[in-house]
Amino acid sequence: MSRPLAPHRDVPSLQATAGVILAAGESSRMGTDKALLMYRGRTFLENIICQLRDAGVQRVVVVLGHHADLIQQSIDLTSVEVVVNRDYRLGQTSSLQAGLRRLSESRAESTLLCLVDHPSISVDTIQKLIQYFTSSGSPVIVPQLRGKHGHPVLLGRELFSQILSLGPGQGADTLIHHYHDRTEFVEVTDPGILLDVDDPESYRWLAE
Repeated sequence: MSRPLAPHRDVPSLQATAGVILAAGESSRMGTDKALLMYRGRTFLENIICQLRDAGVQRVVVVLGHHADLIQQSIDLTSVEVVVNRDYRLGQTSSLQAGLRRLSESRAESTLLCLVDHPSISVDTIQKLIQYFTSSGSPVIVPQLRGKHGHPVLLGRELFSQILSLGPGQGADTLIHHYHDRTEFVEVTDPGILLDVDDPESYRWLAE
């Protein structure tokens, strides 16, 4: 098992925003579970959890599916909430819905949607997205680097019920597109927002 995650730093509380990390997929192109790949001495999943904590995000929900038991045996996840999506084969939207259902009765005003194959997001990027949400009131905050959109995406609470009502095969991207006029695109200097580690080649590039 990997070493326990270190306590997060003494940073301002950001109770209004929760993190949801989607780590339920089969990682078929990679050939091994991406949540357990190593980056800078930690697994991908541990890296994202630590970045959220260091940014001041107190509540983190991790959605597992494929290899859920193996991941929980390999990583200390006692500091986060774990949701197992038994319907993960229905696609990423089903995992997002599983995470949002856990948050729906909470006081979270927004969620940072993090993908496990983006392990190198900076703390500054996370904090900047939350700050823009607080100041702009936009329901969707998307980071971009030189005009290219990336992850994580911040979603306001007003989208939660609509995402939860999506049926199988309906992607959350389509719903988010309807909010394009109210979406805030935030320019950052963080290449990690675009680094989708989806296959062995991109993982080798990350490790260099």
